[in-house]
Amino acid sequence: MLATETDLVRLGLAGNLRTYSFLTSTGETLRGDQIMYGAAPAGYADSPEEVINYVDAHDNATLFDMLTFKLPVGTSMADRVRMNTLSLATVTLSQGIPFWHAGTDLLRSKSLDHNSYDSGDWFNFVDWTGQDNGFGRGLPKAADNSAQWPVDGPLLANPALKPASADIATASAEADALMSLRFSTPLFQKLTFPNSGPTATPGVIVMSIDDTVGPDADPNLDGALVVFNASPTATTQTISTLAGRGYQLSDIQADGSDSVVKTTIWDTATGTVTVPARTVAVLVSETAVVTSSVALSASKTTQVYGSAHRITVTASVATSSGTATGTVEFRSGTTVLGSAPVVDGSASFTLPATSPAGTLNVFAHYSGGAGAPAADSNAIQLTVQQATSK
Repeated sequence: MLATETDLVRLGLAGNLRTYSFLTSTGETLRGDQIMYGAAPAGYADSPEEVINYVDAHDNATLFDMLTFKLPVGTSMADRVRMNTLSLATVTLSQGIPFWHAGTDLLRSKSLDHNSYDSGDWFNFVDWTGQDNGFGRGLPKAADNSAQWPVDGPLLANPALKPASADIATASAEADALMSLRFSTPLFQKLTFPNSGPTATPGVIVMSIDDTVGPDADPNLDGALVVFNASPTATTQTISTLAGRGYQLSDIQADGSDSVVKTTIWDTATGTVTVPARTVAVLVSETAVVTSSVALSASKTTQVYGSAHRITVTASVATSSGTATGTVEFRSGTTVLGSAPVVDGSASFTLPATSPAGTLNVFAHYSGGAGAPAADSNAIQLTVQQATSK
């Protein structure tokens, strides 16, 4: 059942952790060790580094060959390449240790051999130049494959199922982008699965990583949203909890070679993402850059030594994160004349009546606070005049 298999992929993305829980296709919220893979719990690990994730490995059929068996024969080569990338994405963007079978990024084929342990170089050869992926070299050895020959033969003889060097180059470039995404942020270590459960869209997994919750894993990002769309049509998913937050396609994909993924659309107002068919899209929410500004004003610019009519300077502090907190120092050069806390966005200081006669170039230095950076105002010139004797 596709829904059950999709739950297993979700758990794999979470590192097959025994204690990780999410809403499953049955409508129940289950822990990893309550979700079964055959007769054994699918969740078995206590920590992601205990898990090695892969979609093809060693002597078994390669990913390209498995897709040849499973996709409709009429599936275009371009879509086969996209499915190769999408399959690798479930490994590369998961928690745990990703494992790639040698040549899988080059659409490696063993001509549908299910067990190539003793098949020699004719079937196991990898063309690292990317000119030939190995598909169609003949029927695989009878030992483990003869029962499948009636299916293998027509597939191996179909020239439309053998990728050209340009297809291999596209697959390699898209695989490189996946690796760049993997190492672009540590956020892939914390995730949830919105839109899971019995109403989940078949063939679609939505993975959300929220860095505004818990320890800050990546100071440059507030979150990431990953959509795996294995279906043959575009999908639109609404994640209402993300409405109002700005997401955009990762620079790695936005600047990459895949023109299809660039058509991904995010609607900030509704928290809705639309992703094209057979595509994995990684959207990121950048951490807002907090700024501070200080404006300095004075009640007047001149006071007389000893007079009760003194100058009051006021610093108006604004930050992009909201109401400013912290302290303002009023300085003339390196001399601190006085300080005051920021209250309701402003701080004031009155020059003492006995301030020495002379000219002061006064500026306000805001200390920063609540995530807002420090900032200085422009200087204003104040004059303290010597009292005249009568």
